Amino acid sequence: MKAATFFSEAARGVTMSREEYKARAPALRQSLLEVQQRIGRTRAFSVIVVIAGVDTAGRGETLNLLNEWMDPRWLVTRAWGAPSDEEAERPPLWRYWRSLPPRGRIGLFHGAWYEPAISDRVERRCSLSTFDQRLGRIGALEKALTDDGALILKFWLHLTAPAQRKRLAAFERDPLTQWRVTERRRERASQHVRIARAAERAIRRTDAGRAPWRVVDAADRHARNAAVAAGIRDAIAGELDRLARRPKPRPAVRRRAAEPRGATTAAPLTDRLGAIDLTLAIDRRRYRAQLATQQGQLNRLQRLAAARGLSTVAVFEGWDAAGKGGAIRRVTAALDARYYQVIPIGPPTAEELARHYLWRFMRRLPRAGRITIFDRSWYGRVLVERVEGLASLRECMRAYSEINDFEDQIVSRGLLLLKFWMHISRREQLRRFRERRRTPHKAWKITDEDWRNRRRWRDYEHAVGEMVARTGTRRAPWTLVEANDKLFARIKVIRTLADRLARRLET
Repeated sequence: MKAATFFSEAARGVTMSREEYKARAPALRQSLLEVQQRIGRTRAFSVIVVIAGVDTAGRGETLNLLNEWMDPRWLVTRAWGAPSDEEAERPPLWRYWRSLPPRGRIGLFHGAWYEPAISDRVERRCSLSTFDQRLGRIGALEKALTDDGALILKFWLHLTAPAQRKRLAAFERDPLTQWRVTERRRERASQHVRIARAAERAIRRTDAGRAPWRVVDAADRHARNAAVAAGIRDAIAGELDRLARRPKPRPAVRRRAAEPRGATTAAPLTDRLGAIDLTLAIDRRRYRAQLATQQGQLNRLQRLAAARGLSTVAVFEGWDAAGKGGAIRRVTAALDARYYQVIPIGPPTAEELARHYLWRFMRRLPRAGRITIFDRSWYGRVLVERVEGLASLRECMRAYSEINDFEDQIVSRGLLLLKFWMHISRREQLRRFRERRRTPHKAWKITDEDWRNRRRWRDYEHAVGEMVARTGTRRAPWTLVEANDKLFARIKVIRTLADRLARRLET
């Protein structure tokens, strides 16, 4: 379908007189404010409103009106220009993740992730296949957010080419608005057909149930404002009513999430763990010699990576008492403290719980030339939250594709990603638990929670096996570390990190 045909339904010349608008606006404003306050009080979900469209269609005016009509306490308004150096060093969607509103608030986004994608396509800075890939990534982001409960409303404010030229001419005649007619805007007006075609493709490929597009005729500003405000109000009210009709959930119980029918059994998924040779060990003399050599190599490579702007993300997961902390300390001992950060992950804060679970990890990705080490990570979603029933089975199953997409974004941006699973036997874990309990300066490391988790060993083993099978991709493989011998494990971790850095720096 041609773009002109696609947008012809919107360009119907809908008008609203000034008198009619003034008569309807107070009630519309009040009802919009009421649904916003209902969200703010209940914190049932977040709302993301994307205002996109052609130049001079009134995107900024519409955002200003919504800010005027709604309560600023529960509102987040964002607009983006060219990426800053800080933003350009991370995955393209990073700067939007940072601005996501928490539950209970409405985010008003000017163009959001669609603006640069459509602009790059119009300016021929990306091929059609690359454009489709970017739209696919946008669709995956929106699905992850809506699956987590967010409501996404997307408005494309459309003007026909004649209407756009007429509006530019009106701006130029008025001394108060002449500043708005720039060479860039004239150029964009000349690209109207290409913009419409790119927008049509974006709308068709990203229109979804809880992230729908609404094409609004923006020729008449009164009709445009009323349509956008009423669309937001009705969508939020409908979602609130839907949630009110839904049966109330039973109180959460800490238990193992039930496995789905037809789920893969634990045996084949844990084959890789069962094949690990936990007898591998190294004597202390060789350990000291190799540790000095490997740490020296890692330090040299880190300095090269910093000079070239290569960022690294290292994820450490493993059994309780498997030696994650000890391995991390040997890694950081070789690094320049100015260029790394260790982030220990515990239970999410109230701020983090109010957003998608990946939010707290995306915002902590390193700048160019830096190393970020996660002591536990986003894999808590498919490990402790799954086994303990803190997330539903549907949420856990959905997390595998969300995590794979998240990691693919990291790798696609050029960051080096390493994932370590520190593996020990159940018997070795018991020995270490008892040793910690007997050693005064280590006693704090062992808690009742550790003992309780140990009783769920088989449940965790199944979850780990499935995690490795589903998220060990070609671009983000797992390194399984034989950790019954701590010295061997530390050397393997440092050597793996150095080898991966060296290979990356050679490319």
